[in-house]
Amino acid sequence: MSALPLQDDSSSSHPASSTSTSTSTPDPTALTASSHAAQGGLAPAHAARSTELARLKVDLKNGLRQYPDFPTPGILFEDIMPLFSSHTLFTGLVRALELQVADVFHTQLGVHSDVDVVVGLESRGFLFGPTLALRLGAGFVPVRKQGKLPGNVETETFKKEYGEDVFQMQIDAIKPGAKVVIVDDIIATGGSAAAAGNLVKKLGGNLLGYIFIMELDFLKGRDKLDAPVHTLLSGQEEGLKS
Repeated sequence: MSALPLQDDSSSSHPASSTSTSTSTPDPTALTASSHAAQGGLAPAHAARSTELARLKVDLKNGLRQYPDFPTPGILFEDIMPLFSSHTLFTGLVRALELQVADVFHTQLGVHSDVDVVVGLESRGFLFGPTLALRLGAGFVPVRKQGKLPGNVETETFKKEYGEDVFQMQIDAIKPGAKVVIVDDIIATGGSAAAAGNLVKKLGGNLLGYIFIMELDFLKGRDKLDAPVHTLLSGQEEGLKS
């Protein structure tokens, strides 16, 4: 639901009198009134989008499933798969992300956004990243594990709970200066997201920030990220207690 374009009043002026040959100057009072009317039209549109986003968040939160002690004891697993098996929820998820991007990055809604590239992390970022990119008028670029991409690649190593892992991106996937948003399902320790951000910067991209569906707050993964972090749904503030 795109807002109607504002009327450009910059060329309007009072007509010149029959005895004058010079160009008349615009009436500042008229321009000020026009500007106020335009701003007044934006406020209801913004309020409507905020209300829509709040409603979608409730629906999406209710669509999640939780599994205690999976995959290991003490873990409360957030299952996002029901958001994709339902057409209604999937549509709502993409719309909510579209609204979130417009709000937090102060860009236009929909395909006229200023976002050039959506980067999705392997593998659940692939579930909604391409669809979101289409809605934003952007391209989609995957971050993959080592050995999965052909051609010349850029590499970034990051630490996991046990050992290390490697992310890669094709070196020509992001043009220098392109405005990039990184997406994934959940931010936990933040290591993989930080690695993706480093890859974007190595390729010359302008990292606007990160968007996650949820966050495990108690793991403080956002502390590892040096760009703005935004989550669609409220996350877990602490793990399961034994």
